[in-house]
Amino acid sequence: MILRIATCRPLPEPDADEDLLLEALQSAGIEAQMVSWHDPVEWQRPATTVIRSTWDYIHDLEAFTRWATAVAATSAMWNPLKIILGNLHKRYLIELAACGVPVTPTLLLERGKSADIYAQCAARGWRDVVIKPAVGAGSFETRRITATLADADAVCRRLLAERDVLVQPYLDSVEHHGERALVWIDGEFTHAVRKSPRFSGGVENVSDALPIAPAERAVGEAALAAVGALGEDLLYARVDVAKDAAGHPVVMELELVEPSLFFLQNPPALRRFVAGIARRFQR
Repeated sequence: MILRIATCRPLPEPDADEDLLLEALQSAGIEAQMVSWHDPVEWQRPATTVIRSTWDYIHDLEAFTRWATAVAATSAMWNPLKIILGNLHKRYLIELAACGVPVTPTLLLERGKSADIYAQCAARGWRDVVIKPAVGAGSFETRRITATLADADAVCRRLLAERDVLVQPYLDSVEHHGERALVWIDGEFTHAVRKSPRFSGGVENVSDALPIAPAERAVGEAALAAVGALGEDLLYARVDVAKDAAGHPVVMELELVEPSLFFLQNPPALRRFVAGIARRFQR
Protein backbone atom coordinates (compact mmCIF):
# COMPACT_ATOMS: atom_id res chain seq x y z
CA MET A 1 0.00 0.00 0.00
CA ILE A 2 1.40 3.39 -1.03
CA LEU A 3 -0.02 6.66 0.21
CA ARG A 4 0.90 10.15 -0.87
CA ILE A 5 0.40 12.81 1.82
CA ALA A 6 -0.05 16.32 0.43
CA THR A 7 1.83 19.08 2.21
CA CYS A 8 3.66 22.27 1.26
CA ARG A 9 7.32 23.11 1.42
CA PRO A 10 8.51 25.08 3.21
CA LEU A 11 5.88 24.74 5.91
CA PRO A 12 4.85 28.13 7.34
CA GLU A 13 5.05 26.52 10.79
CA PRO A 14 5.94 23.06 12.13
CA ASP A 15 3.39 20.26 11.74
CA ALA A 16 3.22 18.40 15.05
CA ASP A 17 1.20 15.60 13.43
CA GLU A 18 3.63 14.79 10.59
CA ASP A 19 6.27 12.56 12.20
CA LEU A 20 3.72 10.80 14.39
CA LEU A 21 1.58 10.00 11.36
CA LEU A 22 4.47 8.74 9.23
CA GLU A 23 5.68 6.45 12.02
CA ALA A 24 2.18 5.06 12.64
CA LEU A 25 1.60 4.41 8.93
CA GLN A 26 4.93 2.62 8.63
CA SER A 27 4.06 0.43 11.62
CA ALA A 28 0.80 -0.47 9.90
CA GLY A 29 2.61 -1.51 6.72
CA ILE A 30 1.53 1.54 4.72
CA GLU A 31 4.26 3.19 2.68
CA ALA A 32 3.70 6.95 2.89
CA GLN A 33 5.45 9.85 1.22
CA MET A 34 5.14 13.55 2.04
CA VAL A 35 4.85 15.50 -1.21
CA SER A 36 4.35 19.22 -1.72
CA TRP A 37 1.24 19.94 -3.73
CA HIS A 38 3.37 22.31 -5.83
CA ASP A 39 5.62 19.48 -7.09
CA PRO A 40 4.78 19.12 -10.81
CA VAL A 41 6.70 15.86 -11.29
CA GLU A 42 5.38 13.82 -8.36
CA TRP A 43 1.74 14.53 -9.12
CA GLN A 44 2.00 13.31 -12.71
CA ARG A 45 1.71 9.76 -11.35
CA PRO A 46 -1.65 8.66 -9.89
CA ALA A 47 -1.53 7.80 -6.19
CA THR A 48 -3.97 7.58 -3.34
CA THR A 49 -3.81 10.93 -1.57
CA VAL A 50 -4.53 12.36 1.86
CA ILE A 51 -4.35 16.14 2.25
CA ARG A 52 -2.71 17.16 5.50
CA SER A 53 -0.59 20.32 5.63
CA THR A 54 -1.11 22.25 2.40
CA TRP A 55 -1.20 25.43 4.43
CA ASP A 56 0.00 27.84 1.75
CA TYR A 57 -2.94 27.19 -0.59
CA ILE A 58 -4.54 30.34 0.77
CA HIS A 59 -2.20 32.40 -1.38
CA ASP A 60 -3.27 30.76 -4.66
CA LEU A 61 -6.71 29.25 -4.25
CA GLU A 62 -7.29 28.79 -7.98
CA ALA A 63 -4.09 26.79 -8.42
CA PHE A 64 -4.89 24.62 -5.41
CA THR A 65 -8.39 23.94 -6.70
CA ARG A 66 -6.98 22.90 -10.09
CA TRP A 67 -4.43 20.65 -8.40
CA ALA A 68 -6.98 18.93 -6.15
CA THR A 69 -9.41 18.43 -9.02
CA ALA A 70 -6.70 16.92 -11.23
CA VAL A 71 -5.47 14.55 -8.50
CA ALA A 72 -8.97 13.39 -7.60
CA ALA A 73 -9.72 12.68 -11.28
CA THR A 74 -7.14 9.86 -11.34
CA SER A 75 -6.79 8.75 -7.70
CA ALA A 76 -8.67 8.29 -4.47
CA MET A 77 -8.52 11.40 -2.29
CA TRP A 78 -9.42 11.58 1.40
CA ASN A 79 -11.24 13.69 2.34
CA PRO A 80 -13.23 13.51 -0.90
CA LEU A 81 -12.87 16.33 -3.42
CA LYS A 82 -16.48 17.48 -2.96
CA ILE A 83 -15.86 18.04 0.74
CA ILE A 84 -12.53 19.79 0.10
CA LEU A 85 -13.90 22.24 -2.47
CA GLY A 86 -16.88 23.17 -0.31
CA ASN A 87 -14.67 24.05 2.65
CA LEU A 88 -11.96 26.24 1.11
CA HIS A 89 -13.88 29.52 1.53
CA LYS A 90 -15.37 30.44 4.89
CA ARG A 91 -18.65 31.45 3.35
CA TYR A 92 -19.62 28.04 4.68
CA LEU A 93 -20.27 29.85 8.00
CA ILE A 94 -23.06 31.81 6.33
CA GLU A 95 -24.42 28.59 4.86
CA LEU A 96 -24.28 26.81 8.22
CA ALA A 97 -26.22 29.65 9.84
CA ALA A 98 -28.84 29.43 7.10
CA CYS A 99 -29.24 25.73 7.98
CA GLY A 100 -29.89 26.59 11.62
CA VAL A 101 -26.45 25.63 12.96
CA PRO A 102 -25.28 27.98 15.74
CA VAL A 103 -22.29 29.90 14.42
CA THR A 104 -20.34 32.98 15.38
CA PRO A 105 -22.20 35.93 13.79
CA THR A 106 -20.36 36.61 10.55
CA LEU A 107 -20.29 39.47 8.07
CA LEU A 108 -18.82 38.50 4.67
CA LEU A 109 -17.27 41.29 2.60
CA GLU A 110 -16.42 40.67 -1.06
CA ARG A 111 -13.08 41.51 -2.59
CA GLY A 112 -12.84 44.87 -4.32
CA LYS A 113 -16.07 46.24 -2.85
CA SER A 114 -16.26 49.17 -0.46
CA ALA A 115 -17.88 48.68 2.92
CA ASP A 116 -18.72 51.01 5.81
CA ILE A 117 -17.48 48.71 8.55
CA TYR A 118 -18.16 51.25 11.28
CA ALA A 119 -21.83 51.52 10.33
CA GLN A 120 -22.32 47.78 9.82
CA CYS A 121 -20.70 46.84 13.11
CA ALA A 122 -22.52 49.60 15.00
CA ALA A 123 -25.83 48.36 13.61
CA ARG A 124 -25.05 44.91 15.04
CA GLY A 125 -23.79 46.26 18.37
CA TRP A 126 -20.25 45.00 17.71
CA ARG A 127 -17.57 47.08 19.43
CA ASP A 128 -14.86 44.45 19.66
CA VAL A 129 -14.34 42.56 16.42
CA VAL A 130 -12.14 40.01 14.68
CA ILE A 131 -11.23 40.54 11.03
CA LYS A 132 -9.74 37.76 8.90
CA PRO A 133 -9.53 36.59 5.30
CA ALA A 134 -12.37 34.37 4.09
CA VAL A 135 -9.72 32.00 2.74
CA GLY A 136 -7.18 31.60 5.48
CA ALA A 137 -5.14 29.26 7.67
CA GLY A 138 -2.88 29.55 10.69
CA SER A 139 -4.26 32.94 11.82
CA PHE A 140 -2.98 34.57 8.60
CA GLU A 141 -3.94 38.27 8.68
CA THR A 142 -6.34 37.67 11.58
CA ARG A 143 -6.75 40.86 13.61
CA ARG A 144 -8.65 41.86 16.71
CA ILE A 145 -9.81 45.47 16.67
CA THR A 146 -10.71 46.93 20.05
CA ALA A 147 -9.64 50.58 20.06
CA THR A 148 -11.94 52.07 17.45
CA LEU A 149 -13.93 50.69 14.56
CA ALA A 150 -12.25 53.27 12.36
CA ASP A 151 -9.24 50.97 12.61
CA ALA A 152 -11.44 48.14 11.38
CA ASP A 153 -12.28 50.18 8.29
CA ALA A 154 -8.59 50.65 7.54
CA VAL A 155 -7.76 46.95 7.98
CA CYS A 156 -10.69 45.87 5.83
CA ARG A 157 -9.85 48.29 3.05
CA ARG A 158 -6.34 46.88 2.85
CA LEU A 159 -7.45 43.26 2.87
CA LEU A 160 -10.37 43.79 0.49
CA ALA A 161 -7.97 44.96 -2.20
CA GLU A 162 -6.81 41.32 -2.52
CA ARG A 163 -9.33 38.97 -0.94
CA ASP A 164 -12.76 38.37 0.60
CA VAL A 165 -12.93 39.24 4.30
CA LEU A 166 -14.89 38.13 7.35
CA VAL A 167 -15.83 40.39 10.27
CA GLN A 168 -17.07 38.78 13.50
CA PRO A 169 -17.68 39.89 17.07
CA TYR A 170 -14.94 38.88 19.48
CA LEU A 171 -16.19 36.19 21.87
CA ASP A 172 -14.90 36.84 25.40
CA SER A 173 -15.29 33.17 26.30
CA VAL A 174 -12.11 32.29 24.39
CA GLU A 175 -10.11 33.92 27.18
CA HIS A 176 -11.39 31.67 29.98
CA HIS A 177 -13.29 28.63 28.67
CA GLY A 178 -11.22 28.79 25.51
CA GLU A 179 -11.86 27.87 21.92
CA ARG A 180 -12.42 24.11 21.78
CA ALA A 181 -11.19 22.18 18.76
CA LEU A 182 -13.32 19.03 18.37
CA VAL A 183 -11.47 16.36 16.40
CA TRP A 184 -13.41 13.91 14.23
CA ILE A 185 -11.71 10.76 12.96
CA ASP A 186 -13.37 8.24 10.65
CA GLY A 187 -16.91 8.33 11.93
CA GLU A 188 -16.76 9.84 15.40
CA PHE A 189 -15.42 12.63 17.55
CA THR A 190 -12.34 11.37 19.40
CA HIS A 191 -11.18 14.25 21.58
CA ALA A 192 -10.94 18.00 21.98
CA VAL A 193 -8.23 20.47 22.91
CA ARG A 194 -8.48 23.98 24.29
CA LYS A 195 -6.83 26.61 22.12
CA SER A 196 -5.88 30.07 23.31
CA PRO A 197 -6.79 33.08 21.13
CA ARG A 198 -4.37 33.44 18.24
CA PHE A 199 -3.90 36.38 15.91
CA SER A 200 -1.56 37.21 13.05
CA GLY A 201 2.02 36.40 13.97
CA GLY A 202 1.03 34.61 17.17
CA VAL A 203 1.88 31.11 18.33
CA GLU A 204 -0.78 28.46 18.86
CA ASN A 205 -1.06 27.12 22.41
CA VAL A 206 -3.11 24.01 23.02
CA SER A 207 -4.02 21.95 26.06
CA ASP A 208 -3.89 18.24 26.68
CA ALA A 209 -6.80 16.21 25.33
CA LEU A 210 -10.15 17.11 26.85
CA PRO A 211 -13.55 15.39 26.88
CA ILE A 212 -16.20 16.85 24.61
CA ALA A 213 -19.23 18.32 26.35
CA PRO A 214 -22.60 17.05 25.06
CA ALA A 215 -23.68 20.51 23.85
CA GLU A 216 -20.40 20.95 21.96
CA ARG A 217 -20.73 17.50 20.41
CA ALA A 218 -24.28 18.27 19.27
CA VAL A 219 -23.17 21.49 17.56
CA GLY A 220 -20.25 19.71 15.91
CA GLU A 221 -22.45 16.94 14.58
CA ALA A 222 -24.99 19.48 13.34
CA ALA A 223 -22.28 21.33 11.43
CA LEU A 224 -21.01 18.18 9.74
CA ALA A 225 -24.54 17.09 8.89
CA ALA A 226 -25.42 20.50 7.44
CA VAL A 227 -22.61 20.37 4.84
CA GLY A 228 -23.42 16.78 3.94
CA ALA A 229 -20.12 15.52 5.32
CA LEU A 230 -21.70 12.66 7.26
CA GLY A 231 -22.98 11.19 4.00
CA GLU A 232 -19.52 11.23 2.46
CA ASP A 233 -16.48 9.07 3.20
CA LEU A 234 -15.17 11.54 5.75
CA LEU A 235 -11.78 10.53 7.13
CA TYR A 236 -11.10 13.57 9.31
CA ALA A 237 -12.61 16.86 10.42
CA ARG A 238 -12.20 19.49 13.08
CA VAL A 239 -14.97 21.69 14.42
CA ASP A 240 -13.76 24.70 16.41
CA VAL A 241 -16.35 26.02 18.83
CA ALA A 242 -16.61 28.68 21.53
CA LYS A 243 -19.32 29.87 23.89
CA ASP A 244 -21.43 32.89 22.96
CA ALA A 245 -22.55 35.55 25.42
CA ALA A 246 -25.34 33.26 26.64
CA GLY A 247 -22.93 30.40 27.26
CA HIS A 248 -24.03 28.30 24.29
CA PRO A 249 -21.45 26.72 21.94
CA VAL A 250 -21.24 28.16 18.44
CA VAL A 251 -19.12 27.13 15.47
CA MET A 252 -16.10 29.33 14.87
CA GLU A 253 -14.63 27.27 12.05
CA LEU A 254 -15.35 23.95 10.34
CA GLU A 255 -12.05 22.49 9.12
CA LEU A 256 -12.34 19.76 6.46
CA VAL A 257 -9.26 20.40 4.31
CA GLU A 258 -5.97 20.54 6.26
CA PRO A 259 -6.58 20.90 10.01
CA SER A 260 -4.10 19.92 12.68
CA LEU A 261 -5.63 16.92 14.45
CA PHE A 262 -3.57 16.99 17.67
CA PHE A 263 -2.45 13.38 17.53
CA LEU A 264 0.18 14.05 20.18
CA GLN A 265 -2.61 14.81 22.66
CA ASN A 266 -4.57 11.66 21.80
CA PRO A 267 -2.68 8.62 20.43
CA PRO A 268 -5.89 6.56 20.07
CA ALA A 269 -7.09 9.15 17.53
CA LEU A 270 -3.92 8.58 15.53
CA ARG A 271 -4.47 4.81 15.58
CA ARG A 272 -8.05 5.32 14.44
CA PHE A 273 -6.85 7.59 11.61
CA VAL A 274 -4.37 4.98 10.35
CA ALA A 275 -6.95 2.19 10.69
CA GLY A 276 -9.38 4.29 8.62
CA ILE A 277 -6.76 4.64 5.87
CA ALA A 278 -5.99 0.90 5.95
CA ARG A 279 -9.68 0.05 5.72
CA ARG A 280 -10.12 2.34 2.72
CA PHE A 281 -7.16 0.68 0.99
CA GLN A 282 -8.71 -2.74 1.54
CA ARG A 283 -12.00 -1.52 0.13
